[in-house]
Amino acid sequence: MSSPEIGLGIGRGRRTPLDHQQPVEYRRVYVWELPVRIYHWINAVALVLLCATGYLIGAPTSPLYAAEAYQQYWFGWVRFLHFTAAFVYVFNFMARIYWGFVGNKYSHWTAFFPLKPAQRQEIVDVIKADVLETKLHGPISTGHNSLAGLIYFFTFLAFVFQTITGFALYSSMSSSWLPRMFVWIVPLMGGEFSVRFWHHLFLWFFVTFVVVHVYLAFYHDYIEGRGTVSSIIGGWKFEREKREK
Repeated sequence: MSSPEIGLGIGRGRRTPLDHQQPVEYRRVYVWELPVRIYHWINAVALVLLCATGYLIGAPTSPLYAAEAYQQYWFGWVRFLHFTAAFVYVFNFMARIYWGFVGNKYSHWTAFFPLKPAQRQEIVDVIKADVLETKLHGPISTGHNSLAGLIYFFTFLAFVFQTITGFALYSSMSSSWLPRMFVWIVPLMGGEFSVRFWHHLFLWFFVTFVVVHVYLAFYHDYIEGRGTVSSIIGGWKFEREKREK
């Protein structure tokens, strides 16, 4: 019968993985500045409102069948919330574009374009590690990794497309200068039916984006343990100190 010491790898010179583990030292890094965090949460609320109200506008239902249509105004409130959220979303996005030129390196516009060979290599490494799972993680980016930055760039393009088609649809019922700027989009895209079709189709892109974005945020928080989720509230992440050999 073996002794507990042998089972623990202590008595006969055997070493367990725990013997090699040493405390890991971290340092705090201020990654997400206050304007970026404000943009993120305003954008999150506006996007959820836009998706929910946009779905109801595309497939309206009546929650109160007992009352006549003229006795209710719930659909009017749905449209009001959708239009209000759209204006907030657009001006919030414009503020984020501005901050992409004056903010720190983690929020700078260059973080969203793989201009350097190292960034392009990081895209390949992240796909192999997170998507294909054919390799272990290499160096972990403190801000967005290059693949995330590129995906956010395409998401920004989708933001622009939704803004243009949304205001184009609104232009037929509004005399405001902003929607009227996009009145030419309707004939360009073949009429209101076509514009509405593409506008509602992209709704599902954003629904998918929100689900995947939230999942990956918690996934990386769990795997990396560096405060990924809390950083978008407080701004700080934790980075491993490099040990000298």
